[in-house]
Amino acid sequence: MTVRKAWLWAGGAAAAGVSFVLLLVVGVYVVAGNLMNGVGGAGRALAKGAVPAAYQALVQKWGNLCPALNPALLAAQLYQESGFNPSARSPAKALGIAQFIPGTWATHGIDGDGDGDRDIWDPNDAIPSAASYDCELSTYVKDVPGNATHNMLAAYNAGAYAVIKYGGVPPYKETQNYVKTITTLEDSFAAPVSRIDPSEQAAGAIYFAQKKLGTPYLWGGEGTPEQGGRFDCSGLTQAAYQTVGITLPRVANDQYNAGPHPKRDELLPGDLVFFSHDPADSRQIHHVGIYVGGGYMIDAPRTGAVIRFDPIDTGDYFGATRVTEDGAKALPTSV
Repeated sequence: MTVRKAWLWAGGAAAAGVSFVLLLVVGVYVVAGNLMNGVGGAGRALAKGAVPAAYQALVQKWGNLCPALNPALLAAQLYQESGFNPSARSPAKALGIAQFIPGTWATHGIDGDGDGDRDIWDPNDAIPSAASYDCELSTYVKDVPGNATHNMLAAYNAGAYAVIKYGGVPPYKETQNYVKTITTLEDSFAAPVSRIDPSEQAAGAIYFAQKKLGTPYLWGGEGTPEQGGRFDCSGLTQAAYQTVGITLPRVANDQYNAGPHPKRDELLPGDLVFFSHDPADSRQIHHVGIYVGGGYMIDAPRTGAVIRFDPIDTGDYFGATRVTEDGAKALPTSV
């Protein structure tokens, strides 16, 4: 049993929860030419629009409470816990935007806004309490070898005793996944440290795909009314770029040739990312998604799933394409 268990990613909850993150990713990268400075020595400033406006100042302030924490990390943690939903309830009876179990709240909840009460449902108390609890845990595990932030997150999920016992992140799959997820999502909430300028067309394609989150997959789907507005992977990417005036071929392995191929560390939001059965053969590409930043894409994965937010760093990752009008025009659009 975790200290605070609030996994809200399953089924429809996942589709609803990720929509805000994808919206924020579009906002982040459309305006990312305006650089933002970090706050504090170890702090990572929040990207513009990365957190709902009502919580932006809270997350920025309290995210700098201790060296093991930063605003982007706190934002990622709150997103993972509740999707920034102050009314969230989990099956484990965790409550509010920070998903405190009542017993933990009784011990670690603080009066963040100084109004004389400690309200688990009030983000003005819950967000400061989450940061305070993080930092308290970081002091408990400060002498444990390894990455201080990873150990803090592991303690948050599995308890400080487990981290101390195992000398680092314990060998619990849930805890290891929790640490990996939070630290990966952190990049999506952080202000860029260098100029990133995807095109307006790329942002428009992401916007279209983001609106389709939660839509059931359909093999051969192109989003027509007869198909109930459903898509397969390449049908989604084709439709997304069609809305911004770029006509792509219908199938994924043809879409791969619609522009230059950036390296993994050169990816920008809006790039198409591809997955192949053969790492040396683009004709064996079997899947495509639209990159949105932070190591994630929006894609229509398979029968039985819905359009959703998925990591790109899997064993069959093949490469990427930065879609250009000239590149798309050079390709056949029917096969």
